Amino acid sequence: MSDQEKTPGAAPPDPEDNRYIHPDEDDDASRMPFLAHLEELRSCLVRSAMAVGICFLGTYFFKEELYQGLARPLKAAMPPDAKLIYTAPAEAFFTYLKIALLAAIVVASPVIFHQFWRFIAPGLYDHERKAVWPFVLVSSVLFIVGAVFCYMMVFPYAFQFFMSFATDDIVPMLSLKSYLSFSATLLFAFGVIFEMPLVLVFLGRIGVIGSKGLKKNRKFAILIMFVAGALFTPPDVVTQVMMAMPLIILYEISIWMVMATEKKKAERQAAEEAEFADDESGE
Repeated sequence: MSDQEKTPGAAPPDPEDNRYIHPDEDDDASRMPFLAHLEELRSCLVRSAMAVGICFLGTYFFKEELYQGLARPLKAAMPPDAKLIYTAPAEAFFTYLKIALLAAIVVASPVIFHQFWRFIAPGLYDHERKAVWPFVLVSSVLFIVGAVFCYMMVFPYAFQFFMSFATDDIVPMLSLKSYLSFSATLLFAFGVIFEMPLVLVFLGRIGVIGSKGLKKNRKFAILIMFVAGALFTPPDVVTQVMMAMPLIILYEISIWMVMATEKKKAERQAAEEAEFADDESGE
């Protein structure tokens, strides 16, 4: 028994304090050699790549359907006689491969997120490790929701803006390669930024950030969101705002979720202090 536990009336150790070592845990995470961390990282990357590869075998059989679905928002905005073209012999083939790979990454996203949380799990406490699977599910859902939001809401406005420059003398002749690069960048950008609430809640759980700090820095966060909207969207105000507004809403949701996490943490600590006090009085 430690000196702190022997001292009457002493406050119980805080399980959120990094200096506290659980009696039923080895501090293996902190003692794990650097090469062991690299080996674990390699293992997680290999499993993620295998999951993407297996999903790719299935998505490639639906490459034509996937292409038609991905190109639908652009075709709806293009002039009636305009078509997508390819300018290199293998460009269409590799475009189909990339579309199938893009779909495979989305399908395999639960495995990818699980491997990510699995890699950082050794640095978490037991009660935090139990939340890994909810984090995995929420991560996957938020990523897919972000990509769907981009496809349903941003693509139509973005392509209408670009096609508005077409005239009798200027005819759009877009290549498959350029369109895939543009659309994939937007889809992944929206998928990643929709992870913001989860990232902020996780940082709040481990004590890196707090709800007061998020509220205090709200104006700077909004500025960064509009800058991100300018970087990842076409150069028009509508699509920039369409990216910035969901970010602002997600940021506000994150503040409430971090506050809920802090409240739960405070209640757990109060319960542990009460239990510690009861044990002291019983002795």
